[in-house]
Amino acid sequence: MGEGEALSSGLSMAELGARIRAERRARGMALERLAELSRVSRSMVSEVERGTKTPTVLVLDRLATALGTSIARLLDEPVRPDVVILPGEGQRVVRDPSGWERRILSPVLPGVEFEFMRTMLGPGVDAGEFSPHAPGSHEYTVVETGRLRLTVDGVPYRLEAGDAAYFPGNRRHAFANDSADPCVYYLVMTLDRPGDGRRHIGHGGRDG
Repeated sequence: MGEGEALSSGLSMAELGARIRAERRARGMALERLAELSRVSRSMVSEVERGTKTPTVLVLDRLATALGTSIARLLDEPVRPDVVILPGEGQRVVRDPSGWERRILSPVLPGVEFEFMRTMLGPGVDAGEFSPHAPGSHEYTVVETGRLRLTVDGVPYRLEAGDAAYFPGNRRHAFANDSADPCVYYLVMTLDRPGDGRRHIGHGGRDG
C-alpha cells in the first residue's frame, strides 16, 4: 500500500500516521527517541508518520510497544466504557505481506491498555520476534486450529489445537507456523506502560 491507501478496515495511511505522531507527542517523545526504542529506522518512522510508507504489522507493533500502547489504540478511537458491539465487518484487520493477519476483537477504552486478537498464520509463516513490553505486562494465547511454535526468550514451545499458554509480556516472544496448514490462535494482552505504576489492561518484530 502507498500514500492515500487504506487498511482493510478503512483507516488510511495518513490517518494512521497522524495517530502515531499524536501518541508520540502526547508522551513528549522526540522522533529520534521513538526510532531508538522501537528499533525502527528514523526515516521509516518519519515516513510512517507522514503517511507515505505502509508499515508491516511487526513494525507497527514495535512502534506501539515503544509508545507503551497497543496496535488497537493506534487504529481506533476510544469508546465509552459501556456495552460495545464490534460487528465483524467493522473490526480492524492488519495484514502482513509475509502471509499473516491480525484481527482486533476488543474496543479501545479510555485509560485501559487491553488487546484481544485473532491471528492467522499461513502455512510455513514465521511472524518474527516481538519486542518485550514493560514489566508487569502479561500475554495469554490459545490455539484454535493448526499448530503454533511459540518461542519465549529463545525457548520454543509447540502448541496444538486446543492448547493454551501464558508468558510474561516483558520477555522476547515469537510466533511461527511450521506446518503445511494454516494456524489460527487468539492472543490476549494486558500492558503496563513504561514508568507508569498504574495497571493497564493491552501487543512488538523486525523492520519492514
